[in-house]
Amino acid sequence: MNTKIIVIISFVYLYGIFEYFISLKQRKKIKIVSTGDDGSLRILLICISIGYLLSFAVAATKFGRIYYWNYLFAIGLIISVMGLAIRIISIKTLNKYFTYSVTKVVDHAIVEKGLYKTIRHPGYLGQILIFTGISISLSNWISIILLLISIMPGYINRINIEEKFLVELLGKEYCDYQKRTNKLIPRFY
Repeated sequence: MNTKIIVIISFVYLYGIFEYFISLKQRKKIKIVSTGDDGSLRILLICISIGYLLSFAVAATKFGRIYYWNYLFAIGLIISVMGLAIRIISIKTLNKYFTYSVTKVVDHAIVEKGLYKTIRHPGYLGQILIFTGISISLSNWISIILLLISIMPGYINRINIEEKFLVELLGKEYCDYQKRTNKLIPRFY
C-alpha cells in the first residue's frame, strides 16, 4: 500500500480517536443544565461519514485524479494540521464551556478571547479545515467537492441551531457578540 495512503488513513483514525477522548473527558467535567441540540450532532456525524465515504471511494479510482500527488499531499497535510491546531486551541480556550452537544452549562458565559475575538465557531472552522486537508491530500478534485458538499450542510445546520440556542440563552449579550464577530471566517462569513 502507498505510504501516503497509510499516512492519510492513520491521520483520519488518530483524529477520530482524539475527538472521542476529548468527548469522554468533557462528559466527566461538565455539569449540563439544559440542551438544545435538536439532533444536530447526529446530523453532523452522518454528513461527515457520508463525506468520508464518498471522498475515499472516488479517490480510490482514477476518475478525477490530479497527478501532482506529492504537492497536494503536502498541501492537504499542512491544511489538516492547521485545522487541528485551530480545533485544539478553540477547545482549550472554551475550557469548561466546551461541549459536543448544544447545551447550557453551569454559569454559562460568552468567551471572547483568542480566536473567539473575531469568529464565533473556530472549532468548526478547524474541523472543516481538517476534512478539507484530508480530501486535498487524496489528490482528487471530485473527492474534494464531494466531501465539502457532504459536510457543509451539517455544519451550517449545527451553527444555526447553536446560534439560536445561544440567543435564547444569553439574549442581547450574544446578539451584541454576533454583531462584533463572524461565524467562521473573519470579515467574510
